[in-house]
Amino acid sequence: MDQEVSGSRKSYKWEMLAWLWLAFFLNQADRQVFSVVLPLIKIDLKLTDGELGLIASALVWTYGVLVPFAGFIGDRLSRRNIIGTSLLVWSAATLTTGLCHTLIQFIFLRGIATGGGEAFYAPAANALISEEHKNKRSLALALHQTAVYFGIILSGLIAGYVAELYGWRHAFYLFGGFGVLIALIIFLRLKKDLPAQVTEKVDVITTAKLIFKKPTVILLTFSFACMVFVNVGYLTWMPSLLAEKFNLSLAAAGFSSMFYHHIGAFIGVILGGSLSDRFSRINPANRLVVQGVSLLLGAPFIYWIGSGETVTITYVALFMFGIFRGAYDSSIFASLYEVVKPEIKSSASGLMLMCAFLIGAFSPVLLGYLKPTLGIEAGVSYLWISYFIGALSLFTAVLFFFKKDREKIEEIKR
Repeated sequence: MDQEVSGSRKSYKWEMLAWLWLAFFLNQADRQVFSVVLPLIKIDLKLTDGELGLIASALVWTYGVLVPFAGFIGDRLSRRNIIGTSLLVWSAATLTTGLCHTLIQFIFLRGIATGGGEAFYAPAANALISEEHKNKRSLALALHQTAVYFGIILSGLIAGYVAELYGWRHAFYLFGGFGVLIALIIFLRLKKDLPAQVTEKVDVITTAKLIFKKPTVILLTFSFACMVFVNVGYLTWMPSLLAEKFNLSLAAAGFSSMFYHHIGAFIGVILGGSLSDRFSRINPANRLVVQGVSLLLGAPFIYWIGSGETVTITYVALFMFGIFRGAYDSSIFASLYEVVKPEIKSSASGLMLMCAFLIGAFSPVLLGYLKPTLGIEAGVSYLWISYFIGALSLFTAVLFFFKKDREKIEEIKR
């Protein structure tokens, strides 16, 4: 009987991961659709590059403002319900984005509504996966992270194809409608879980103090912000860079700008997750070392994705940039969970995401306003500096703060 229960629980936790993977796939795909069809929207509605960058930044700013509240709620309410409701809201907003005709409508539906819905997904999902997959935490979170790459790759291909055949509005209809369907399935298939703080509630101010009085958490958050700054800028403007620089079609630019990078990231996240789990058994700080080395090695390839003189050089740079980005991604939350209490994992994730995305949100609009003078190629190339600074932050945490912050968690467990 015990073996049957154990087998059933093991089967459920992988089924749960599969549905969350699909939800996260849509989270990233819905976010990327706008960047893929951006040239068509620009022509159709006669928007400027600065206005298009503002729409992209509005989503990330909204996400950053709301995600800490999502984290606190994720430690108090059923994470299944939070995830399902979040998916339903952002999918409905994506669907109705296809009806937009003005800048204000885009900012509200694409920026505020979609970004607001997406904000509530990641803290609850990452905390739930971490609880269900305790022995293979980095690997499970890394597998979940692969949804980002497939979501962005396939959205680039599908959205570009649909937009060229039927118009940009139909791309939003397709992805939004599919998300509404998956949200309903998640409510049916996932079990309603108990809140993490079922016995003791920790107020918002106390939680924030517990998290940010640790230098390791601050440095982890800052390095994550450096990665997000690069990632949001790259996702927003890389399709346009390829289309303008190499005269690619919308579908080809949308697909190629995402495919080579995220195939590399898929390989990197699996390798990084496995290495992180293995080396962390020797020393938990090695999770941060893997991340720091990954950012440092990825920096030169970011420079080359903007400055590459041929399509081949650009694609190779995108692939290698992806390898090291994926290796970093594999331990974003696993590293954080090494130095925070179990009952505030979701809250800690939310605060980390808030700070990172509020900083990262400036990247699309900054590159958009610099595009007419500096050029999008140079703007993207100089993003390498952000990766370098992020790597230095992680090495500082390992050398000076991690051991002490980790010991406090071990004392609580004992």
